[in-house]
Amino acid sequence: MNTVYNPAQLAAEARQAYAQGDFSAAARSFLAAAQGYAASGADLQAAEAHSDASVALLQAGDAQAALQALETVEQVFSQAGDIRRLGLAVGNRAAALEALDQLEAASTAYEQSADLLKQCGDLDARSYVMQSLSKLQLRRGQQLQALATMQAGFENIPHPSARQKFIRKLLRVPMAFFRK
Repeated sequence: MNTVYNPAQLAAEARQAYAQGDFSAAARSFLAAAQGYAASGADLQAAEAHSDASVALLQAGDAQAALQALETVEQVFSQAGDIRRLGLAVGNRAAALEALDQLEAASTAYEQSADLLKQCGDLDARSYVMQSLSKLQLRRGQQLQALATMQAGFENIPHPSARQKFIRKLLRVPMAFFRK
């Protein structure tokens, strides 16, 4: 007997597999959910499932497939005017590009993602993206830029975590030195 799953069930299974660390299974389920959503005309949900599949694929170590999973995602979110999900998708693209050692393109995508997330007011997600950009800048030998990026990432966070407060304090020392 064939069991037919609806896309929401597949997405739920994918989230469970992801939580259990089975990233390949999660990616397969997210991609199947995306196909189901697309077949029913639910383009936003399909794009979200593709975006989630991209994250799972990246965690599974398949950066090229992660990048391919995002092919139409940004266009869908842009056309829908969903700036937050667009910003997150651009950040996912940046992470895939970084994993593929396309560092200049990754840097540009991280900056675009941070701008979009700031525009929509998701400062926590922006902070995460800025930390990723800062780490990339360190990899590229851009230490001063990395410090400035990290500091900018913590700007305007209304309720910073203890870790974020600590890093903010640490960043004040070198930034004060360079302002003089």
